[in-house]
Parts: sequence; C-alpha cells; structure tokens
Amino acid sequence: MSEILSVLAMVGFSAVALWLLARPPARMAALMPAPRMLTLSAAATALWCAVLALFTPGSSQAMVAQPLRDLAMLGWLATTFWSPGAPMSRPLRLILRMLATICLLTLVLGAAAHWRAGAAAEPWMTPTLTFAAMIVATGGLLIVDSGVRHASAGLRTPVMAVAGGFAMLWAYELNVQLIGALTGKSASTLIQLLPAVVLLMLPTYIVAAMDIGRERMQLSRTAAMRTLILLAVAAYLIVIGLTGAIARLVGGDYAELAQAASLVVALGTGGLLIASARARAWLSVMITKHLFEHRYDYRTEWMRFTATLGQGGGEDDRNLHRRVAKALAELTGSPGALLMLPAAGGGFRVAEQWHWPVDVDADDAALSLRSAFMLQETRHIVDLDAERRGQSDENLAIPDWLIADQRAWVVVPILHFQRMIAVVVLHRPPVSRALDWEDLDVLRIAGQQAASYLAESQSQEALSEARRFDEFNRRFAFIMHDIKNLASQIGLLARNAERHADKPDFRADMVETLKISAGRLSDLLVRLAPRGRGPAAEAGRVLIEPILNDIAAEARPRRALFVGCQTGLSAWGDAESVRQIVQHLVANAIDASDAGTPVQVVAVAEHGRARIDVIDQGSGMTRSFIRDELFKPFVSTKDGGFGLGAFEALQIAQAMGGAIGVESEPGKGSSFTLWLPLADAHEGAGVDARMMKVTSQ
Repeated sequence: MSEILSVLAMVGFSAVALWLLARPPARMAALMPAPRMLTLSAAATALWCAVLALFTPGSSQAMVAQPLRDLAMLGWLATTFWSPGAPMSRPLRLILRMLATICLLTLVLGAAAHWRAGAAAEPWMTPTLTFAAMIVATGGLLIVDSGVRHASAGLRTPVMAVAGGFAMLWAYELNVQLIGALTGKSASTLIQLLPAVVLLMLPTYIVAAMDIGRERMQLSRTAAMRTLILLAVAAYLIVIGLTGAIARLVGGDYAELAQAASLVVALGTGGLLIASARARAWLSVMITKHLFEHRYDYRTEWMRFTATLGQGGGEDDRNLHRRVAKALAELTGSPGALLMLPAAGGGFRVAEQWHWPVDVDADDAALSLRSAFMLQETRHIVDLDAERRGQSDENLAIPDWLIADQRAWVVVPILHFQRMIAVVVLHRPPVSRALDWEDLDVLRIAGQQAASYLAESQSQEALSEARRFDEFNRRFAFIMHDIKNLASQIGLLARNAERHADKPDFRADMVETLKISAGRLSDLLVRLAPRGRGPAAEAGRVLIEPILNDIAAEARPRRALFVGCQTGLSAWGDAESVRQIVQHLVANAIDASDAGTPVQVVAVAEHGRARIDVIDQGSGMTRSFIRDELFKPFVSTKDGGFGLGAFEALQIAQAMGGAIGVESEPGKGSSFTLWLPLADAHEGAGVDARMMKVTSQ
C-alpha cells in the first residue's frame, strides 16, 4: 500500500511540476512572488517520492533524499514571504542559513556514506539523519509561522495554503520521529502513511497556480472555536499518551501516578472553566486577542444586538430601556449596565438598570447639565479608568459617584441627530481591559442604532401625549357652554333693563350681576388665553437685560424684583419665547412666596451658556415632586391649575437648544435656572463683578 501511494505522489508532483513549468511566466508572476521556486519544490518532492517508491518510507535512502525536498521548500518560503523591500530579520536569516547548511551536509554526507559503505552505513547513519530531520522540521515550522505572520495583505489565501501544507508535512514527520525517540520503537504505521500525507499537499500547488482564491477565506468564530477545542483535546490525549509511554519506560509505579495526575489536571481545568466566569472570560480574551484579527465577530454580534433591541427576552420584552442597556453590555462582555435618561429638572438621571443595582440615592445618581452638555458636544465615549488616572484630554465633569464606583467602566452617550437622548454606563467586565479603536467604533455605531430605537419610542410617547392634549381641548366645549350661559344671562338683563331701569333695587341688582358675570367672563378668558406661541420660528441674538427690566416693570404692582444682569449678555433664541419663560418663572416665584419676601433674577454667562436664575424664598418643593411631577402636563399644585405652565416653559427652552434646572428644598425656597446658548461663542464664561448691573425694581 505504501508503494502505491508513493508512486501516486511521484506521478502527481511530477505532473504538477511540468504543468507549472508550462504556465505563462507573466500569469504566474501575477499570482505569486516566486513561481519558479514553487516548480522546483514540486520537482524535488516528486524526486523524494520516487525514492520512497524504490525503497521504503523511513529508510536511510529516503532520509538522504529528504534534505533536497526541504531545501526547495525553505527556498520557496524565503522568496515568497520576504522581499528586498521587506527583508527577513537577522535572527531568522541565521536560522534559515543554519537549516540550509544542515540540509546540504546531510545530503552530501549521507549520499557519500551510502556510496562508500552501502547498506552497512544504515545502522549508524539512521540516528544522525533522524536527528537532522527533526532539527530541519522544527526550524521549518518556525519559518512558516514567521512567514505567515509577516505576509502582506496582497498574498492570496491559496499561497498561504501551500505554506500550511509544508507545516502539516513537517509537523507530521516531527511527531513520528518524537514518538519513535520517546518509545524506543519506530512508529511503522505512521511512517507507512507518510506518502498519503504528501498527497494531501498536492491540491494546494494546483490551486495556488490558478487564478482563483483572491478573496480572503475565513472560518466563522464558531467553527474556529470548535476546531480549537478539538485540537486541545487531541493535544491533551497526545500528552497523556506520551506521559504514559515515558512512565512505562521508567518503570515502577510512575504509570499509575501519571494517570492520576492527568485525571486531576483534567478535572481541575474543566471545573475551573465551568465554575469561574472570570476564567472563561480570560480564556475568551486570550483566544480572541491572539488567534483572531478582530476582537468582534461583527456579523454574529450585530445580529444578536439587533435581536436584543427588537425582541428582548423574558422580563425585558416590554422594557426598551433595559433592552438597550442589556444589548450594549452583552456587546462588550459587560455583566451589567445603567441607562440614564434626561431628567425633568435638567441633566440625566438613572432610569433603568440591567444586572447592576445602584447603591447611591436616586437623586444623587445623576449626570449634571454641564457634563451632559460636554458629552453631547464632544461625543466622547469615556473610559472611566482614564478619568480616574487623570489621563483624559477633556474636562467632562463626570460625577463623583461614577468615579468612586470602581464597577463603572465606560460611559457611552446615545446620540440621535447630534442630540443626546440617553447615556449608558457599562459595568467592568470580569477581565478588565483598556478600550481600543475597535471598542470605540463598535460602541459608537451600536449607540447610533440604539438611539434610533429610543427616538422611535419617544416619538410614540409624544404622539400619545398629543392625543391627551386633543382630549384636553375637547373639554373646552364645556367652557364654551358656560360662555353661552353668560351671554344669555347678560342678554336677559339687557331686556329687563328696558322695563325696570328706573327702579333703584333693580339697578343695584343689575350692577351686582354685571360684576359677577364680568368676573366669570374674565376667568374664562384667562383660561382660554394662549400661553405661548410654541417653538421660536426664527432664532437670533437676544439681549437679556432689556427683557428682565420689562418683566420687572410689569411685576412691580405685585412685587419688587431684584434684577442682576451681566452687561451685554446676549443669548441665541427668540426674544418673545425667552420673555414668556422668564415671565412664567417670575410669576410662579411670586405666587410661591409671601408678600414681604424678595424675588431675585440674576443673569450671567457660564460654561458657554447664558444662565438666568429666578430665586425665591417661598415654600419650596420636594425632590420627588421635582423629579416625577413638576414638568409633567396636567399636574399642578394650584387650585384649578392645569399644570401646563412649567411643561410648556421647558418645551420652549428645549426648542431653543436650552434647558431648565431646578434646585429646591421644602421651606427654604426654590431656584429655577434657564440655560440658553450664548449668541457669541467667543464670549468668556467668567463673570466680572464690576460688569454686573444690579437694580431693584
């Protein structure tokens, strides 16, 4: 059987060598760097197979002819994977020269010994030839590994397959020789199968010389991982076999000891991988880092990410916020995540968590307005470890509770059309690592995908709210009914006046009735009057000081305002919208405070924004009311109030690119802060006390 396989291998490689020689040189030069060396390698392999057919595999004659084959294979590797523009390193060049020298010496001395002594030289030449072949096989594997790592992106995959065939042949021969050296017996069955292994290399020569395979072929992550597991199992079995063979050679009770040690190692390793999530994560990181070009299997990860966002699973099915946190966490291998949404009073607060309970107070687990502005403008994905080490290039005002929590790893802003609609904080993975460009790119594009889902959800909520407004508008039909009743009452009074106007009692009753009707009509008109014009149609430079002075003059009959404004302060927005917001905040401050307490209005430039504070010393509000009810429509603390003023003020501010912040404590008053973009981005954010104009009106 071995002779037949050797003849088939000789015929096949001879045919391939002739076919390669007949191929157009220009076509071959376009397919690989060294086509003639591949032809020479095929011819040398054919000659070696002829020796295998004449003698037997493993004979000294075959081992004398083997260096000729190895020289051709080493020459092809050196000329294919290295070039004058990208030369081989000096240590590797020395190794290659040493291997070539060993091959030449083995070929010359072995041929001379057989020429002089014939079969008598085989007993003392075979160990020397075997040792030389082991050195060449080991060095050849090193050359293949270095060449494939050094290969340029322009090399085709079939060319890489030829190098893989060389590695397979050398690895097989090395294992056969090692088994023989360890056991003291020749692995005759494996040696007889050597021609079959050589035949497996034949297709790689043919495919490499054809105009196919320009695309890079890749195994899927699943197939690669299963292959690695099978190889690991095979390596484990080989190690056990070699250990047992050595123990038997040594004698004594070492064989049983080796078996027990192998069993303990296997059970310990398996138990560690099953029980320890950290060990599994470490193994996954090491495999991904050293065996795959990219950290992520983008197709698989993207399908899982999209499925999580769209469907969820179990208790997360109806909670989109939790699904977003879960999807981003699973993408990076994080065991948990927090999702923060815009707070009614400004900034962002924790709204949902996935496998990460928050230990701090709900009001403290928030992101300030300043930090939110910075994240939105810079669009940075924040590595919190870099922030803790002080290596960040930007002052992002990350809150202290996030810096102090060592579990927090990454802050990911979720942006939708340059507007930040959410923030996700990822839990540190079991095996912590620094972020690289691939992590940043994946998180950025995944954040955009998640933002589209969140924006769609918010649109649905806005539509639902609009329907509530429509229902609210229908209620005004009852008010129109009251107006109709008032009109009828006044008409009846006018008709009666024509007949009873001269009676004093009627005139007194008529005056009283008119007062009541006028009061009721005024109340209805106030309730029907529009509270604003909605978002500004056209933005421009707005001087803040004149607006504050006008509002103070209008409020003077009710309360004197203390107004302070930075000289020349101007915002970018709509003047009437700004006036409407400040009027509402001032009116609320007056209503909330006693008659003798002051109300202050202060306007300055801060952090690239115009800041207008309305401060009172009234009854104040609780944190829960500010968080859950203050800016919601149809919620009001006033008797008969519709709860639309604060809601509408916030909507108008956000339409101009601003926000409204609130600080309040029960019994100590409230401070409402209106943030607006500065008209001139180059104006300083600092406030000089000498430039502040303070008036009491």
